[in-house]
Amino acid sequence: MAIYHLSVKSISRSAGRSVVAAAAYRAGQELTDERQGLTHDYTRKQGVEDAFIVVPDGADWAQERNALWNAAEAAEKRKDAKTGREYELALPAELDAGARKELARDFAAELVNRYGVVADVAIHEPGREGDNRNHHAHILTTTRTAGEDGLGAKTRVLDVASTASAEIEHMRGVWARQVNTALERHQVEQRVDHRSFARQGAAQEPTWHMGVSATAMERRSAREIPGREPVTDLGKQNAEIRERNRVLETARKAVEKASALFSGLEKRARLAVGLARKIGQRMEREREAERQRQELARQAEIRHQEDIRAVEREHNLERTRSRGRGRSRDRGYDPW
Repeated sequence: MAIYHLSVKSISRSAGRSVVAAAAYRAGQELTDERQGLTHDYTRKQGVEDAFIVVPDGADWAQERNALWNAAEAAEKRKDAKTGREYELALPAELDAGARKELARDFAAELVNRYGVVADVAIHEPGREGDNRNHHAHILTTTRTAGEDGLGAKTRVLDVASTASAEIEHMRGVWARQVNTALERHQVEQRVDHRSFARQGAAQEPTWHMGVSATAMERRSAREIPGREPVTDLGKQNAEIRERNRVLETARKAVEKASALFSGLEKRARLAVGLARKIGQRMEREREAERQRQELARQAEIRHQEDIRAVEREHNLERTRSRGRGRSRDRGYDPW
C-alpha cells in the first residue's frame, strides 16, 4: 500500500558536513568543494534513477550543480552555518517511473515557488537489500533565495523555531495532497495521510525509527539467515508493534465488514418495509375502488328497480284507464 514519508534535515557545517559532498552523493556525480579543496566522486554510486534541478525564474546559472553548491558554501561565513536543507520523500511504488518523477518535480516546484530557493532533486531506486517498494527522492535546497545575480537573503522562516515547525507541517500537508492527487489520477485506490495516527484518531501504534546502525545489523542478519527473527532491540520492538497493528487492523476490518453487513441488512429491511407499505397502500386503493364500484352498481340497481316500478305503475295506471273507458262505452249503448 502507498506509504507517507517526508522528513526535513539541515546540512550544517557544525556537524562537519559539506553541501557539495551531499549533492554529489545524492546525484551520483563528481563535484569539487572549492572551499575545502576536496573532490567528491560518486559516479560509481548505483541506484540513482534520475537527477535534475528546479530553479526560480531568472536563476538559470543554478542549473549547473557544481556552481550552485559552491555558491551555497561561499555565501556562508559562519563555522556553524546551514548550507543546505534536505527533504526526503517516499515515492509511491504504485506509480511508474515517469509519474514518480513528475510528482517529485511538482513538490520541488512548490518549494521553489514558496521560498524562492533552488531545489536539486535526486530520485533513488529501492536498495537491493531493503524493501523493493522503497522508491524515494532527496530534494536538496539552498538556504538562501536565488536570483539572476546569485544567492540572496536567508530563508529565515525555515530557520526560526516560531515559524519553522508551522512551515514544515504545511509542506507535509502539501506533499500528502500531491501524492493523493497523483494516486487518484493514475486510478490507484490507496491514499496517504501526513497526520500522526493519534491525530487521525487511528488505533495503530507507530514503530520506532531504526537508525542506520540497527538497520544495517538487521539486513546483515537477514542475509545470513533469511526469515530470521529481528536481532536488535529496536527490531524486536518494531516487530511486536507491527504484529499488534496487524491484529488491530484485522479486527478493524472485521468490524467494518460486520458493520457493512448489518448496514446491508438494515437497508434491505427498510426496502422490505417500504415495499410492504406500498403493497398495503395499493391493496387499500383497490379495496376502496371495489367498494366504490359495488356502491355504484348498487345505486344503478336501485335506479333500475325504481325505473321498473315506475314503468309498472304507468302500465297499471294505463290499464285502469282503459278499463274505465270500456265501462263508459258499455253504459252508453242502447240498441232499442
